Amino acid sequence: MSDEPCVLIAAVSGRALALSARRGGYRPLVVDFFGDQDTLQIACDHVRLNGNLADGIAASDLIGALELLADRHRPMGIVCGSGFEDRPQLLQNVAARWRLFGNNAKIVAEVKNPESLAAICGEHAIPFPEFSLTKPLDPNGWLAKRVGGAGGGHIKPASQPASRTVYYQRKVPGTPISALFLANGAASTVVGFSTQWASATAGKPYRYGGAVRPAALAPRTAALLVSAVDRLTAAASLVGLNSADFHVEGERFWLLDVNPRPGATLDIFDPPEQSLFDLHMAACAGNLSAAPTYPPGAKAAAIVYAEDDIPSAPMLEWPDWTADRPQPGSAVKAGEPVCTVYACDQAAAAAKALTDERCSMVLAWMRAR
Repeated sequence: MSDEPCVLIAAVSGRALALSARRGGYRPLVVDFFGDQDTLQIACDHVRLNGNLADGIAASDLIGALELLADRHRPMGIVCGSGFEDRPQLLQNVAARWRLFGNNAKIVAEVKNPESLAAICGEHAIPFPEFSLTKPLDPNGWLAKRVGGAGGGHIKPASQPASRTVYYQRKVPGTPISALFLANGAASTVVGFSTQWASATAGKPYRYGGAVRPAALAPRTAALLVSAVDRLTAAASLVGLNSADFHVEGERFWLLDVNPRPGATLDIFDPPEQSLFDLHMAACAGNLSAAPTYPPGAKAAAIVYAEDDIPSAPMLEWPDWTADRPQPGSAVKAGEPVCTVYACDQAAAAAKALTDERCSMVLAWMRAR
């Protein structure tokens, strides 16, 4: 029997968290939607959720899967990734059964609510775009966002029809920059900044495409963002790994959104000599570490989305620059993720360009199945 502690991981996709957990000396017990090849190789045990990405995580399905793993392995607690932003009650139900290493339901609900987040930003001099709970009379220059949404696929121009759960945010200029940071409820350490891009479709013009580090920020601008993250952390009592999404134009910036859990850039920021999962666990216990150091150069990661339905994923010799590799024979619907690709280069633009090439390669393999 291994002396390494077992920990539950629940997310839409748990592979990145599980890999970082392994590197940090934990035995990950994963519940997610995919059950990808590499997830099963990394996880100590795994249960695949029913349902689909559009409907999100169902409470009964999740609790049953977690209880099954907990009965087998007696975990020390649970880390929740993506999939809980719009369902704090489910997060509360999970935390009632297992020790939660991360932000509690109240904190998640507060930072994912535009009114309370705007209030925090107003109190602490963090620029936040104008927003409205009702559709503006002139929707030009406004976006409709689902309350609790994540991943960008829910964002549409305000002129398009929207569901009742949306709010409206005025568009602001600048480059999309994300800050990945550790927090202990009172202070924060920024792990690093990345530049993000969209993988746009006609119906989802702001769907998350990928990210590259490091972001090209002037030292003064970076310092302003670090200060804003620190004030946000203290005001919202954030703990563990989180990310904050900004638009940055010169020294001007606006906070657009907060992801109160380990985010999509975990892969490109997991350091060679440390584990961000381990640093997350320490920060949840109140212990902040210095920011990890990284070798020179840039690293990018991008999501490959299926262009058409893939009734049966082919059996491939996946290259080492891929992750989240689908099980042979599994179905992937049009618009759903096929896998993740990575690239490293000396410059961020070159690393991003290489991920674009590799996305095209994967899609060609899918078409040739």
